[in-house]
Amino acid sequence: MNNSRSRPSTIEISFVVNGERKTVRAYPMERLLDVLRQQLQFTGTKEGCGEGECGSCSVLMDGVLVNSCLVPVLQAEGSSIVTIEGVASGETLHVVQDAFLQCGGAQCGICTPGMILAACHLLNEKPEPTMEEIQEGLSGNLCRCTGYSQIVEAVAEAARRRTSA
Repeated sequence: MNNSRSRPSTIEISFVVNGERKTVRAYPMERLLDVLRQQLQFTGTKEGCGEGECGSCSVLMDGVLVNSCLVPVLQAEGSSIVTIEGVASGETLHVVQDAFLQCGGAQCGICTPGMILAACHLLNEKPEPTMEEIQEGLSGNLCRCTGYSQIVEAVAEAARRRTSA
């Protein structure tokens, strides 16, 4: 009698990352975070807590802000994903990225990618957010360095720049 258990096998999964179609071989329940970082080399997506509490691994999946540490890669099949590497347009920084630099919203860099993606998502939903809406829009992202004031200021500045452009 053979008591060996069958191991789960990898499958092909295809999705678009930052505008480019990608196909990977992965275990269906492998974390999207790990596939992005290890197989596709999108290392801007950071792992903070691994439990969906800090937001460092945030990406946009079909326009929705998600914690990639909680998403099985199989759920990404056929979706469109934007990582921090896909926010800028070539060498031109996105208005949110530029505002983070100008306002001192980026310090150690662990939370910054997730904060920027959360801010982009917020500004797409609410182009002229109030300070309370900015705080709520960033509430799923934790930062241990800035005290949040520079980050909130950066999002408000990006909103001002977008509406005056």
